Amino acid sequence: MKPLIAIAAALLASAAPALADTLIDNVDGFTLDEKGQVQRVTGLVFDNDGKVVQLMRRDDKKPAKTDYYIDGKGRVLMPGLIDAHVHIMGLGISAMTLDLSQTKSLAEAQAAIAKFAADHPERKWIIGRGWNQEVWKLGRFPTAAEIDAVVKDRPVWLERVDGHAGWGNSLALSTAGVTAASKDPAGGRIERLAGGQAPSGVLVDGATALVEKHVPQPRAAERDFALDKAQDLLASKGIVAVADMGTSIEDWQALRRAGDSGRLRIRVMSYAAGIDAMSLIGGSEPGPWLYDDKLHLNGVKIYLDGALGSRGASLKAPYADAPGNKGLSFLTPAQLRNLMSRAAMDKFQVAVHAIGDDANGQVLDAVSELRETYKGDRRWRIEHAQVVDPADIKRFGELGVIASMQPVHQTSDRLMAEARLGPARLAGAYAWKSIANGGATLAFGSDAPVESPDPFAGLAAAISRQGPDGQPFGGWQPQERVTREAAIAGFTTGAAYAGMAETRFGRLAPGMRADFLLVDRDPLLASPSELAETRVLETWVGGRRIYSAPVASPQQSR
Repeated sequence: MKPLIAIAAALLASAAPALADTLIDNVDGFTLDEKGQVQRVTGLVFDNDGKVVQLMRRDDKKPAKTDYYIDGKGRVLMPGLIDAHVHIMGLGISAMTLDLSQTKSLAEAQAAIAKFAADHPERKWIIGRGWNQEVWKLGRFPTAAEIDAVVKDRPVWLERVDGHAGWGNSLALSTAGVTAASKDPAGGRIERLAGGQAPSGVLVDGATALVEKHVPQPRAAERDFALDKAQDLLASKGIVAVADMGTSIEDWQALRRAGDSGRLRIRVMSYAAGIDAMSLIGGSEPGPWLYDDKLHLNGVKIYLDGALGSRGASLKAPYADAPGNKGLSFLTPAQLRNLMSRAAMDKFQVAVHAIGDDANGQVLDAVSELRETYKGDRRWRIEHAQVVDPADIKRFGELGVIASMQPVHQTSDRLMAEARLGPARLAGAYAWKSIANGGATLAFGSDAPVESPDPFAGLAAAISRQGPDGQPFGGWQPQERVTREAAIAGFTTGAAYAGMAETRFGRLAPGMRADFLLVDRDPLLASPSELAETRVLETWVGGRRIYSAPVASPQQSR
């Protein structure tokens, strides 16, 4: 008679489910290896845990037996793409509120505001985002009176496209107590009507809090719905993972609810919205990865300056189109170091928003000092790094600072950047290749909802320095274009490395998560314009398909 322990072991073994392997075959695929080199593949085997077992190449013998077989039908398979800088809850909420991002004039914006208010009579506040006075060619900020002309019975509050300014009507300003007597808060500016101190209707950076604290906050159910909407959109664009920049405690709770209920489909590397949120979410350390590598608190997001569009980016010299204005610095050097130290001492990763050359220089100075105290693999991040003093470019690589940049910002901002900076300071603007040549890691993203989360538009911009209209001919500051391989790395391996996840996902290799896409063209061969039009056919995360493109009807395909 067998010993009882042996019988128990046999029973346990027979009760354990067999691991099921899946082969997706007949694909024209590729991934990047550890050195960033392209590896061509014709198939992929992954297990029931959603991890890659084997990459198949043209001359490889197919596995003798797999549990499931998928015919790739000759389609292009590639690694799932990672957005290294996104605001996931903002993306979802923007889909539920007024979107002004497509308006081409103030009149169009006014019409959209009026229609949204009429369509939603139950809403106590009209909120939205996406306006851009530069696109409208207004030559100034809009005013409260211009909203009053279409909606004056309810408060209206609308974020600028970059999230660094807000535009309200008179009722929103009076509700918040913003008057001619109000002082500019630290790190913020109240725009005034010409000839006096009366608020014009636009508040910049830190001043936006004066109104925002009065705006009704989304309820838990609304946050859950917004997260679902954001995931749907990201999956349809081929995004399998994001770095969420500025996670609040309420956002984190929504992410945890989604994970607990099985609704978290996109991987989220979270950076808390400030030190207080970091402590509330993480306590004394970052903590483990959750939900099969779907959620992790990496660290903290710190704001140092504003944005170019609202002249809040902190510059070393005054704005070319606003003499005397050098932008806004939200923190003193000592305050910046204190916040970075507070996070680093508990091993939280630090990501600092810095757009202007002064702000970027300040962060690099701080890292240079702090890394003597905080040893080890810290992976300090600068978010945006849009305008860098050429003398500081090499310091990214020397200090091991990751440049988390958004290629579509360059194509959207180029005319505005030329006006804000003047020709003398363009050499260090959106300097992707120069920063990479200095030895720094590039992590690419979109800054959605500031820009569209479409990574293929970002890839096209990165290799061409041209906008969707193909302008300017030859590319803007074309010496800063990157190769296709470098661009894809920015949205895969570089973004994973920036988020401390390079051993988990970001490329296809045995033991890594099976996060991949099927797309309608080869990004390594398509022209920039073709690349921008790439259609995602399927998105897979951890060996599970989370998106499948709708099949065109016979009439649509004609």
